[in-house]
Amino acid sequence: MKKLEKANFINGEWVSSDDFSENRNPSNLDDLVGLYARASAQQTHDAIAAAKAALPAWAATSPQVRAEILERVGIELLARKEELGELLSREEGKILSEGIGEVTRAGQLFKFYAQEALRVEGLAIASIRPGVRVEVRHEPVGVVGLITPWNFPIAIPAWKTAPALAFGNTIVFKPADLTPGCAWALADILARAGLPAGVFNLVMGRGSVVGDIITRSPDVNAVSFTGSEATGRGIRTIVAERGGKIQQEMGGKSPLVVLDDANLTNAIDCAIGGSVISTGQRCTSNTRIIATPGIYDALAEGMAERARSLVVGNALDPSTQIGPVVDQRQLDTNLRYIGIADGEGAQRLCGGEVLEKSERGFYMSPAVYANCTNDMVHVREEIFGPVVSVLKAADYEEALSIANDSDLGLSSGICTTSLKYAEDFKTRSTSGMVFVNLPTAGVDYHVPFGGRKASSYGPREQGRAAREFFTVSKTAYTNPV
Repeated sequence: MKKLEKANFINGEWVSSDDFSENRNPSNLDDLVGLYARASAQQTHDAIAAAKAALPAWAATSPQVRAEILERVGIELLARKEELGELLSREEGKILSEGIGEVTRAGQLFKFYAQEALRVEGLAIASIRPGVRVEVRHEPVGVVGLITPWNFPIAIPAWKTAPALAFGNTIVFKPADLTPGCAWALADILARAGLPAGVFNLVMGRGSVVGDIITRSPDVNAVSFTGSEATGRGIRTIVAERGGKIQQEMGGKSPLVVLDDANLTNAIDCAIGGSVISTGQRCTSNTRIIATPGIYDALAEGMAERARSLVVGNALDPSTQIGPVVDQRQLDTNLRYIGIADGEGAQRLCGGEVLEKSERGFYMSPAVYANCTNDMVHVREEIFGPVVSVLKAADYEEALSIANDSDLGLSSGICTTSLKYAEDFKTRSTSGMVFVNLPTAGVDYHVPFGGRKASSYGPREQGRAAREFFTVSKTAYTNPV
């Protein structure tokens, strides 16, 4: 079993522990992916101290050096995308093509931020006082704590780690306890890429220990968190009270409006492709489908037919279209919401059952519900499973109103052939990202990512927008006497 044991990475050294978590394949519970060391409280403090000590030298490092390190990481990720994609699918349950795609995205992110390291721009501006020069500079925010979720176990760590390093920060990284394998693989690549000791530190383990220490430490200047809304609120309060900088992404309940004039085939593709695919385990999933009367029946029937045709199975099987739910706890949550939806009077058109396969795993059939209303619990709350609800609206204005009637506002979409309604929806939707004739899940890495309302807090992630969180501005005045 020793060869399956994976240690934490602290101050340039691999550091083991007396406590390990079992990482098992949700497609096949007999498949032990690995044993991952859970960091102790002292090890977490050591990691923070190492990051603090390494900060001055790394912040002063040439942008060219940072760019070359990040480029090496990106190149290795892309070269190993099949191997690491299989690891991702084994530990998280994404089908293999999606696992490989996520690793590819991680590699692209590192290559993008390798170039951004060379583009840390400032501003020279005339002073209102004659003879005085004014400069606005962007400097590293400092030691950054990164806390990431299980549903994108390498892409989300990549889109936080790469810009943090590009802009001269040092890192203490806590991945989800449920999916440490990809985080460890990323740490291993970073460890060999040429980073000085202490610049990047991996501390795996429970949020109640590792995450809490990172959140509370006065030596952690900023915290970037992706996870649940409830956990995010607690973290935000603690970090804000001690004067730290905070960035959060906390889920969504994304609407997809489908108007009578929409292309039906495309609308079904968007409705199913943006909801139950990836087992519904995406914060951007469009799980509220809001259709107008002329297309409602055909859309709901088409969605159910498509959902029934999807092959649920082992994530590594090439014929599989939907992998397992990530673990028993999430499966139980999904089934609880199925019971709630049934009890609320929604019409279950298909799915929602636990499936027995030849291998022990957390399998369920994707569920499509019709005759839903926006006040139903299963429609308003994020389920994070393959459950999608179809609602009817009298016209575009009512559909828009229903779409915006949510405490969450990460992404939204509309299917229509009308330029008038597409442009109006892009303007009046109260979400952070808007899609026209596309699923609400699936974003580019070189543009801002983030939501509104309770979905997000603080500066945007990804693209050039990441600079706002990972740097602080300084205004310098010079009198050249």
